Amino acid sequence: NKKITHCFISNVAGEAMLLTLTEQINAAGIHPSHINVLHSQAQYGGIQNHYRNPEQLGCDRFASLIAAHYLFPTTPLLVVTCGTATTVDAIDAEGNFNGGMILPGLGTMAQSLALNTARLPEVSPVNFKAVFADNTQDAIISGCINAQIGAVMRALEHLQHTDVLCIFSGGAAQYIAPYMSRPCQQIENLVLIGLAASYLTEFAV
Repeated sequence: NKKITHCFISNVAGEAMLLTLTEQINAAGIHPSHINVLHSQAQYGGIQNHYRNPEQLGCDRFASLIAAHYLFPTTPLLVVTCGTATTVDAIDAEGNFNGGMILPGLGTMAQSLALNTARLPEVSPVNFKAVFADNTQDAIISGCINAQIGAVMRALEHLQHTDVLCIFSGGAAQYIAPYMSRPCQQIENLVLIGLAASYLTEFAV
């Protein structure tokens, strides 16, 4: 087995979590100088980040963009990550990222309805049966899933390119992607792929 000598981190959980991670990695025998923390920046990993403030872009989104462009380097892409929040980000074939959308994730939407609306049940959005449901639980599920699909389709319409490849990733992607009205790909662990691509960028392996 090869010894692990370098580590790349994407952390959006704050400084305390970063400190815990680095301490554990140090304890595993990796030298502090070989721990690389990914930070969003204007240009890195094949991505030209045109956010008004490039550093403000979440490093997990940045890693996902790096991964998507690494996997499909000559293709315009819409990168949809589905977790606590759903992010919808567009990059062109040259790796230019001009911005994106952030909306509540599928589970967050359903939980918000359960917590903040009188007499609505708490549901887990895992089974989409019909657009127009005949009961309240399925109506919530339909509304949440269709809201996610609507945001993605609106983004695709705005891009006005028939050759845009739509990529889904994240824990809730499996509940949304199958209902898209145009072909898309599901790719697991896009952030980790982005970190691996960052390593290749950094060390030109």
